[in-house]
Amino acid sequence: MKMKKIFILAFFIAISQFSNAHNLNEGQAILRHWTTSNTRVEGSFLMCKNQDVYIEDKNHNVQHFPIASLAEADLAFVKKKQAQIEQINHLRNKHIENKKESLTIGDFKLLFLAVLLLALGVYFYKNFERNKMKYIIPTLSLGLFFSLYGFTNKVMQSLSTTDPNFVDSAFAPFKPNVYTRWDANYFYVESKGIPSHPMMQGITGWQQQFPIPQCYTGSNAWSIPLNPVKASTPVPVNQNHFLRGAVAIAANGVAIFNPYTNTGVDALLDGQLDTYGGHCGRADDYHYHIAPLFLDAQTSDIVPIAFALDGYAVYGSQEPDGSAMKTLDGNHGHAGTNGVYHYHGTATAPYMIGNMVGKVTEDSTLQIIPQASAKPVRPSGTPLKGAVITSCKPNKSGNGYTLIYTLAGATDSVEYSWNTNGVYTFNFYKSGVKTTNNYNGFKQCNLPVSIVEAQREILSIGIFPNPSKTQIDLQLSGSLSAKDIQELNIYNSKGELVYRSNVYKGPIDIKNFADGYYTVSIKAQNLMVTKKFIVQ
Repeated sequence: MKMKKIFILAFFIAISQFSNAHNLNEGQAILRHWTTSNTRVEGSFLMCKNQDVYIEDKNHNVQHFPIASLAEADLAFVKKKQAQIEQINHLRNKHIENKKESLTIGDFKLLFLAVLLLALGVYFYKNFERNKMKYIIPTLSLGLFFSLYGFTNKVMQSLSTTDPNFVDSAFAPFKPNVYTRWDANYFYVESKGIPSHPMMQGITGWQQQFPIPQCYTGSNAWSIPLNPVKASTPVPVNQNHFLRGAVAIAANGVAIFNPYTNTGVDALLDGQLDTYGGHCGRADDYHYHIAPLFLDAQTSDIVPIAFALDGYAVYGSQEPDGSAMKTLDGNHGHAGTNGVYHYHGTATAPYMIGNMVGKVTEDSTLQIIPQASAKPVRPSGTPLKGAVITSCKPNKSGNGYTLIYTLAGATDSVEYSWNTNGVYTFNFYKSGVKTTNNYNGFKQCNLPVSIVEAQREILSIGIFPNPSKTQIDLQLSGSLSAKDIQELNIYNSKGELVYRSNVYKGPIDIKNFADGYYTVSIKAQNLMVTKKFIVQ
């Protein structure tokens, strides 16, 4: 009888502990007001890098400022945080940590409860008459089932759900050239597919394709699953699968394709790739075919350099905890210390992904879906045997490139550009002879600009020269251009309107303005800013 009382007491204690172990309320990021020499921002501290502080607002937009520009109180806050930068920047955020903590403290009590219920069942079976157990055994069995189910479900959830803020931390150093957002199922990456590094240089197996910015935006954004599920049989990334489209997206917004081209050859060994491991496809879309290991130099070594389209991260030469890369399995990766699988990039085949560990859908054209797509503006080129590309440089207007190559001892070039109406002009120079082709293609698009980013760019508008006697000009920065100016008004010191325009085409003539102070009211991207200048 005494033993019976002990078991019953233990049962109720377990129930009490179980009820106290499921406080799953997630902590919210604490926003603080940051004051710099130019603006004021409300957001949470993300990381420090290259003497810049990265701040993320409540809409998950990230901007960065020089540490030296911060107010004294903010500078003290950053210095206090600097010792934790690596942990904050590279481990999953508080959401994931809370999941791990609840799994350790709370959800293992579910397992303890299941064991206790099983022990009670055995005890009752041995010490009670069978006719008195017709209600006890079903009740204990039901409790046992739900305890085990709850524990297993929490374990699987903690291992398979990727926190979007963790994914976003990989792309943060490359904003605003990439734009990110997410929903319950996917993390979306919007970009134009053009990296900041030089392109095409060093290619010896040229297919006569040229880098053209693409519109990977809106419904055509790259999609990374936030709830990856391991495949029962990983599908190989080889000459028979995924020969069309991307298998991953790099942290700088550039797609990564199968190491094998659609003709089944290793693109690197065939000389088709530039010094960064990329080239252009048939739609003139730039992409990589090997792991972009150089991104480690542009961010921290222990931030993912890419995310595969099955939802798992790709790291460089180090593990997520900063240790040296461990032995890789046949899929070219392994599970980390937290039990979550990830890949690694290497300089040798298979370079990044041996087999797709996560479940993906491959359509009849051998590409993963959903997937962003490029738009060709002209017929695809053909291989130019013997040609070696020496450079591909953007023009001064930012709407085209000049590609230079050598062939049979001669140096030739191609100059190409596009206008706002989507007309693409290609000038081919061969042995001094110019040939021009025009193509009607898509209009170039702009990436979404967050309100915070727009405010920062508008606040940075300058007036030059100041003071002036003859003319003034606007100094624009970032992605802001003259066509973004929607309205421009100039007032004298009496508040009288002396100049007004709905467009901005360049320097403003002020030769007829009287000496004194003037105020310029500028409207751009539906935001207003005022600047002062002097006529003397």
